[in-house]
Amino acid sequence: MKHQIESVEEAAYPEIVAVWEASVTATHDFLTPEDIAFFKPLILNEYLKAVELSCIKDSDGHIIGFMGIAERKVEMLFIHPESRGMGIGKTLLGYAIREKGVNAVDVNEQNPQAVGFYLHAGFKVVSRSATDGMGKPFPILSMEL
Repeated sequence: MKHQIESVEEAAYPEIVAVWEASVTATHDFLTPEDIAFFKPLILNEYLKAVELSCIKDSDGHIIGFMGIAERKVEMLFIHPESRGMGIGKTLLGYAIREKGVNAVDVNEQNPQAVGFYLHAGFKVVSRSATDGMGKPFPILSMEL
């Protein structure tokens, strides 16, 4: 099945956040429910507005994966856990590289599936930070093509 990439309107932000929360809960086992609750309003009210959002929907029109990019960098890429393994992340990343000139991403070091995904796509680790952008103790790997 060929996945259709669509832009995301602000009205879809709650659905985007629901996909984010499901994905993070399934893949970021280093985050506590309190961490997720901390980030959720930031995602909804600040982070989504700071990126160019693209998504893929299922046959019923529900968002099953999305990506946010800014200045040639993937800032977020999340797939609903029920839709993982279907090539959605690969499709979104390929689009970002081909159409948007993306060549960088920061990844949580504690999310080995994501690190492996980007390594497989040709990214290499160029630096490491012991904390995330908010100073929380979640190491970040900066990766570039």
